[in-house]
Parts: sequence; structure tokens; C-alpha cells
Amino acid sequence: MVTARPGQESADLGGLLYAFRRSGARLALLCLTRGEASPLNSTWCRRLEAVRPWEVQLAANVLGISEVTVANCPDGGLRSHPVADLTELVRHAISRYCADLLLVSAPEAGDPEDTAVARAACAAARQAGVPVVARTGPGATGAWMIDLGADAAIARAIQKSAVAAHQSQSQALPELARRLDLLNGRESLRWLVPPSATAEHGMTIPAAPASA
Repeated sequence: MVTARPGQESADLGGLLYAFRRSGARLALLCLTRGEASPLNSTWCRRLEAVRPWEVQLAANVLGISEVTVANCPDGGLRSHPVADLTELVRHAISRYCADLLLVSAPEAGDPEDTAVARAACAAARQAGVPVVARTGPGATGAWMIDLGADAAIARAIQKSAVAAHQSQSQALPELARRLDLLNGRESLRWLVPPSATAEHGMTIPAAPASA
């Protein structure tokens, strides 16, 4: 998966990652920034760019993410960062981790950083011949729903534990927990680069997004 900043792998994608891992997928994360632009810092005296990469490593252990790379792109500046540079970072991660699917946060939520991530992920994925799927909100055009089913309570508990690993952002925890409780066992996905666009490369598309 590719994220703009530490914490998204837990708060945004944690429930889906449980479903992917349950289906046998190997998870790897490329985080493009160190999260230094966050207005929250519950550690007070410690710099976020030093703390947050360690927090994402702890969260990855909870979520079962086997490989984590944290790049040094400017947090809050991805929108103006050269697209070619971001694309190259994603392309290198695809090659390093032998990825056959990329997971990102959907750009339609209005976050320009997520839009930059999605743009770079799609460009790199098309070059490598792999599809890109985005976690989005219910009702988004082209989206389908995943029901975590009987494992929903376990999935959300693991997700909340991963979120709690980001202690510097603990002020946001109560509101996030309420949002996850409202979702219950539901998650929505949509293709940004569909499997049909990469079929000519002979890629095998994991079953998790369609069947979980």
C-alpha cells in the first residue's frame, strides 16, 4: 500500500488490511512522508519527524505489515512535489516488494495529499502492469462494499490497537474510534487502475478485494 503520512495505514486502511491478510496476502507499506506537518503532537517535546516513523513501525507490527519504507518527501507538500519523483518512489517499491496490487486512500475525499499519492501510484502501477484499488466512502461512483462479516469486531479491535500505536496523535483517537464504530464491518473500494488495464501484462489479481 502507499500512503501520504504515518497513521493512514491504521486509521484509513486498517480494517481492509485485516481482510487482505486473512486472505493470505503479504502486506508492505510505502509511506511517502514522515508526518511532520500534523497539528497534533501529544509528545510535546519530541519532533514529529523523529517520532512518527517509529509509530508506524509499531502499528505495522499490529497490522501484520511485513515491510515498511518511510520516505522523506515533505509532509503537506506532496501536492507540489514533482510527480515524476513520487512515481519513481512508488515504482521502486513495486519492484522491491514484488507487488501485484496497490492499495491507496481514494482521492475524492478532498485531501490534496491523497490525490498526489493516487496520481503517482496510478502512474507507477501502469508502468509496472499492476492494478490500483482505493479505499473510499460508501456510495462513491464505481465502488463496491466489503463486509468483514463475523470477523468485524476482531478487525476493528486490531485496527484501533494499530491506531493507538500512533501516540503522538492520541488527541484524535476518540473521534476516530466513533467513526470506526459507525462503519461497523463495512468498507468500500473502487478501482483506480482496474485489472483489465493490466491484463496484457499477465498479472494475477488477488481475490481479496472482490471476495472478502
